[in-house]
Amino acid sequence: MIVRNLPCHVDIAIVGGGPVGALVAQRLARQGRNAIAIEARQSVDDGATDPRALALSWSSYQNLLEAGLWQDRLAPTAIGRVHVSQQGSIGRTELTAEELNLPALGYVVAYEQLAKLALEQLATGPAQLALGTRVTGVRSLSRFAELQLATQTGSVSMTARLVILADGGKLVGQIDGVQQTVKSYNQHAILATLTPAVPHNNVAYERFADDGPMALLPFGDDYMLIWTQTPEQSEARLSLDDDTFMAAVANRFSGRVPGFTAVGPRRSWPLALKTLDSVVADRMVLIGNAAQTLHPVAGQGLNLGLRDAATLADVISTMPGHTLGEPAMLQRYATLRRKDAGAVTAFTDNLITLFEQPNVLMKHARSLGMLALDQIGPLRRGFARRLVYGVK
Repeated sequence: MIVRNLPCHVDIAIVGGGPVGALVAQRLARQGRNAIAIEARQSVDDGATDPRALALSWSSYQNLLEAGLWQDRLAPTAIGRVHVSQQGSIGRTELTAEELNLPALGYVVAYEQLAKLALEQLATGPAQLALGTRVTGVRSLSRFAELQLATQTGSVSMTARLVILADGGKLVGQIDGVQQTVKSYNQHAILATLTPAVPHNNVAYERFADDGPMALLPFGDDYMLIWTQTPEQSEARLSLDDDTFMAAVANRFSGRVPGFTAVGPRRSWPLALKTLDSVVADRMVLIGNAAQTLHPVAGQGLNLGLRDAATLADVISTMPGHTLGEPAMLQRYATLRRKDAGAVTAFTDNLITLFEQPNVLMKHARSLGMLALDQIGPLRRGFARRLVYGVK
């Protein structure tokens, strides 16, 4: 529900009303916690245009559904199979929902629609929501954290036992004791929708092409393309005419995808890995993109953030109110998330490093690795489970 008069104090303040912040806010509201989500957008219709389509794992779907953040209007496209291959080699592997006894490995949805639904559910559900409120500062006090807020009527302050930062990392620089490391990949991701010449049959593709990894995600009747390039290559690809661009994509899939009949507008953005030396600070927890921003190569960024939110809500559910934000509670959350977040972050980063190696022997080794993964059932199923559920 939308709060018109901001309280001076709450037990828990959640900064950010996107899918990650909304998930933890919904879960806390159902626990009966005195929590409020703080969102800079002025209304539920005040969403920035975001062209991305994201692959959500089955476990992310379950978390969103349980929190009331999943509806048919999202028009989700199921992923029944993922085909992974390398250009110029016979190495390939396939991951299937059937092997994990699941209806789907996950679903592809438009991020813009998911973010809008998340904010609408906060506005109409049991969670408290402060719209049109921007956090301009945050600091830790002895027993509470203090937020400086810019509202439509002026600046105010609010204290909280615990502050959850799910704002994409906008406030990281203000948090004492937390250092962010940024690793530029010197790469851009090209994004575009492509209409396939034949139905995609709910198959997603991850292709390690010679000039950069690329993915095709089933998105309605189309594919969403994410193509990683150097900045110079990206600029050149964006300037191609539609037919030449579609032919370039089809060429890199070597006949696995028969071709395309149309392409939508193309966009690109720079890629970097952002990590923190600690996801907790005095009275504060950072989750989602505030805690880590990943390369899109394995489609794990939002999935990791949603697992952050679900784990944090579970930890809070066991804590008496007066212990919220205390060091023991913060350390418990950090310990529970360390293995999954560290493993997934390292996996995506190492994939980029591994497939950047042009050495012929390395290419053969990668090919053999994918063949082995495809042929060894327990190994393949274990790998698929980690992509779906995270690292336990």
